[in-house]
Amino acid sequence: MSTVRTRPPEGRYGRSSDERADHKLKIAGAVLAALLLALVGYFAYHYVGENKISAEVIAFDAGKDAVQVHLEVRKDAGAGGYCTVRSQAENGAEVGRADFRFTGHATRIDKVVTLRTTSPGTTAELLGCHAD
Repeated sequence: MSTVRTRPPEGRYGRSSDERADHKLKIAGAVLAALLLALVGYFAYHYVGENKISAEVIAFDAGKDAVQVHLEVRKDAGAGGYCTVRSQAENGAEVGRADFRFTGHATRIDKVVTLRTTSPGTTAELLGCHAD
């Protein structure tokens, strides 16, 4: 006499262990994706929303003991802060670094600042701006 093994009807006795594992993986993936999205949104908000002052170097004129730097600064009305500028010599050594403060109600400021150097500088590099 041979015994015939039959499978129970699908879904009649609950999910199989493979289906439960797949479901748990889908839930874990959705939770991780939501956390990653929240983290990216948090950093984007603080980068864009908190950065109340920014600038760019329009032009510079290098001299023997100073560099004249033309900065264009954009900021929120009434916000204050400072921008850090540096100059390097031809060999790459830093020959000058200074912070330049910007305050007031203007939202756009064009200003030429003087960066004193220890030897002739060949560059003017904006390192960044920080709001108070």
